[in-house]
Amino acid sequence: MFRSYNYKRYDYISLVLLILLFTISYFVIGSATRINSVEGTDLYARKQLFGFIIGCVLMVTLSFFDYHLLGKLVIPIYLLNIGLLLFVAFFGKEVNGATRWIAFGNRLTIQPSEFAKFFMVIVLAKYFDYFQKNINKVIVWVGAGVLVLIPMILIRQQPDLSTALVLLFLLAIMLFVAGIKYRYIFALLGLALVLMIGVLWYIQQPGQKLLSNNQMGRIMAMINPEEYELSIAFQTQNSVQGIGSGQLFGKGIYNGKLNQYNYLPESETDFIFSIIGEEFGFVGCSVVLLLLLALMLRILYIGKDSKDLMGRLLCAGFVAILGFQTFINVGVTTNIVPNTGLPLPFISYGLSALWSNMLMLGLVLNVSIQRKTNK
Repeated sequence: MFRSYNYKRYDYISLVLLILLFTISYFVIGSATRINSVEGTDLYARKQLFGFIIGCVLMVTLSFFDYHLLGKLVIPIYLLNIGLLLFVAFFGKEVNGATRWIAFGNRLTIQPSEFAKFFMVIVLAKYFDYFQKNINKVIVWVGAGVLVLIPMILIRQQPDLSTALVLLFLLAIMLFVAGIKYRYIFALLGLALVLMIGVLWYIQQPGQKLLSNNQMGRIMAMINPEEYELSIAFQTQNSVQGIGSGQLFGKGIYNGKLNQYNYLPESETDFIFSIIGEEFGFVGCSVVLLLLLALMLRILYIGKDSKDLMGRLLCAGFVAILGFQTFINVGVTTNIVPNTGLPLPFISYGLSALWSNMLMLGLVLNVSIQRKTNK
């Protein structure tokens, strides 16, 4: 289970980047909730700090747990993932019309769909590592698709379409890293394009069942924001205005108007980047994005030197999740993509998302101490 490792290979650079990101997160969450929080101005920031401390324990512990052993436990891990999602379906806690959480008393809830990302990175990494010699066979693709489709359906029913799409993107990236031939990549991309066109046509038909009225409204609000100014589109419009008002250096911490006048409800989660833009300006936004980019590049560097395919896939899978969620979160706040609920990694408030990301980083650190270089 735990082995004697060469600590010179432990990637302290990733830890430094993590600490910098969390430091920003702590102050920005505190600012986002300073005015509107009815339970105390720093309640959410303190809860996030508590989550970070617990996450550090989990991350460091997992970093010394051989990821190959986790590969041997892949079936129980997958069943645990499905079991948690099924538990949510039958006994989950409903908040704002969505049933995504398991409640432990009145103070702590976890969101299994966030941990599903962590579980599926392990499952797919082991699956493609096991079938790497047959990676270009259709039956292997179908098997991987079924593995991902089951949790996707359960997450979609919560409803949580955005997280379901994260798993789909994760599958695509890990299939690419596993070594699928380029002619198959182009064929799959062509198929995906046809399906996308078909879906776009279908969701515009009367009586379509794929998207809820709320999800459809968010898409239409981005296309025709003037028709939804006082309803669905107001959050995105206020977000764009807030980011723009921050200009180069921002208005300063606690001086933003988005939180003071409740222009962005629950701004500490999906719209945290808007708070950064208003209070720290273009420079602050750039620092956050550069730190996230540096972390992703560092993880890819670690994966490049992994001694086996499973290690490379673990790293690539984590980067796929970080990259996709960062793009979507920032895209929502800047009106590039429709409004959807994906947190900004390591920045947005949310213990489940934070713990899931830190567990994945723990796996990356284990890959780092088993890689082929001391650098």
